[in-house]
Amino acid sequence: MGVALFFGFFLLLILGTPIAVAISVPTFLVIWIAKFPLLAIPLFILAGFILERCGISQRIIRFANILIGRRRGGLAIVAIGVCVFFGGVSGSGPADSAAIGAILIPAMFAQGYSRGYSAALIAAAGSTAIIVPPSIALIIYGAITNTSVPALFAAGAIPGFIAGMSLLIPAIWIARKKRYGSEREGEESISLWDSFKESFWGLLAPVIILGGLYGGIFTPTEAAVVAVFYSLLLGFVIYRSLTFRKAYQILVDASEASAVVMLIVAFAGLFSWAGSTVGILDSLGGMVMGVSDNEWVVLLVINLLIFVGGMLIDAISIFYIFLPIFLPIMSHYGWDPVWFGVVMTLNLAIGQFTPPVAVNLYVTTQLADIRLEETFKAVWPMVLAMLFALVIVIAFPALSLYIPKFFGLM
Repeated sequence: MGVALFFGFFLLLILGTPIAVAISVPTFLVIWIAKFPLLAIPLFILAGFILERCGISQRIIRFANILIGRRRGGLAIVAIGVCVFFGGVSGSGPADSAAIGAILIPAMFAQGYSRGYSAALIAAAGSTAIIVPPSIALIIYGAITNTSVPALFAAGAIPGFIAGMSLLIPAIWIARKKRYGSEREGEESISLWDSFKESFWGLLAPVIILGGLYGGIFTPTEAAVVAVFYSLLLGFVIYRSLTFRKAYQILVDASEASAVVMLIVAFAGLFSWAGSTVGILDSLGGMVMGVSDNEWVVLLVINLLIFVGGMLIDAISIFYIFLPIFLPIMSHYGWDPVWFGVVMTLNLAIGQFTPPVAVNLYVTTQLADIRLEETFKAVWPMVLAMLFALVIVIAFPALSLYIPKFFGLM
């Protein structure tokens, strides 16, 4: 990198380019190469938009609804399952909540579910998208800490599943207690086999993406490219639900969403650099380690900081602000960076639907046409359930590390 930087600088000087150009062009090229994994972010966002617009989510919801069958609270189970699955494509909590909520929230209203419960449930289930691979948050973590992104993706699989399953307990309990839904809510006019055939190509998407990653066939950035082309294949060839006009609008919407994320990445990186330069991050790290000599107490303090921070600001900013503080602590105690990345990301997932600033809840309350306050009572049992899942992931690191070790990714 250093050789390329200075060679490019002197080469451009010899060629007679202005000094500003000679300095800037090699610098931008080196940054682009160094942050190559970040290119996966806008591509995964684009793939998620395409899959949602070409009707994949509707087909998967119908298949899941038939699979669950007739039972009280069935749509709640479907919502959690589909959110976890769709998170394996979108990698974004708000995107997952919007795509699934737009379809399921009206359906849940029709079955007698309260608006607050419906919005809270889908916001909570949608948060699993940032822990289930491929995850935009884990890409950011890997880029900051120089940790293998495929290893992080693999490590997020089991904890993501545990997080989703933990939500089933309060979701089903509340649905039965409040008598939400009906015993016939899972009934569909189409057969299970026909529904499976309709949704097959959508169900195959995570298999292709993650199978290629774990098999070493392509990198995360290449996986994002594959996801985009596969999504276009489904939209234009297999389902034929996309037109060039729709594709253009998808590009516009995905560009806007990507611009917001990458702008946060850019300025959060500057904030982190400034804090490190003036020495405040080192001081904060020392304060955290000075709380106790017991590493479990320090880990508890760190997770409390992450939890509170996740309630107030987005996950990307949290990574850039807190990771420079936590990295020396991780090194001091010998914590595995892959395991810690999963723990931190799962904690931040809880923050996405925990008031007062809960980005997923803002999405679903708009879809439900209610105020944020109406979800408060319904959301806290789900917060507690996922906090319990977080405790399990912290207590048993093997749950995170088994799959990456099995595939030889670490």
